[in-house]
Amino acid sequence: MAGHSKWANIQHRKGRQDAARSKLFSKLSKEITVAAKMGDPDPEKNPRLRLAVKDAKSNSVPKDVIERAIKKSQGGDADDYEEIRYEGYGPNGVAVIVEAMTDNRNRTASNVRSTFTKNGGNLGETGSVAFMFERKGEVTYPADAGDADTIMMAAIEAGAEDVESSDDGHVIWCADTELNDVSNALEAELGESESTRLVWRPTNTTELDLEDMQKLMKLIDALEDDDDVQRVTTNFDASDEVMAQL
Repeated sequence: MAGHSKWANIQHRKGRQDAARSKLFSKLSKEITVAAKMGDPDPEKNPRLRLAVKDAKSNSVPKDVIERAIKKSQGGDADDYEEIRYEGYGPNGVAVIVEAMTDNRNRTASNVRSTFTKNGGNLGETGSVAFMFERKGEVTYPADAGDADTIMMAAIEAGAEDVESSDDGHVIWCADTELNDVSNALEAELGESESTRLVWRPTNTTELDLEDMQKLMKLIDALEDDDDVQRVTTNFDASDEVMAQL
């Protein structure tokens, strides 16, 4: 299997080091509210809500914050959020997907376009880069959850499609529509995962040098700083030397 995702490592470190706690909690709470409003407020009856709650818990969101977000979805004062995906290009033509949740499409589109422009990127049309990714379910486990063979066998039994194992941990991939069932089966065998979510997995990558990686990180930081932006995904690749310098 291929090595552990470089981007997953960067996201993990960034999450620990510089993500504003209140901003992160706000975005996770928004996802919970939207998921609960679209379906059943009971996570056991609503797979999307279950995944949103799990993601929140993995990021240490307090139980009372989660409960408030679910309760808010059932009130008449709950905001109406629209899910929008933006696609564009960063340094050296690297593909960037921006997932947003907004109550004002014009505001969010203007902010995202401006952020791309100010940071050396270009906002493209819908579909301009999505063809370079696959929508997948992703379940991650720490390295001490088991050796590569143990995780592989558990993943196969759970119905997963692929596994990447390294010293940093294990990433298990499955069809997006199977994420809830696969994650439940994995937890029964391996215990609670570090994270369980839907992601855009690159089908091809763009190699970046140190200078371009620094530019890309600046673009991603600026996009993630927008309250309407839920998640940013890119298809960069970089050498171990470049990653070490970052």
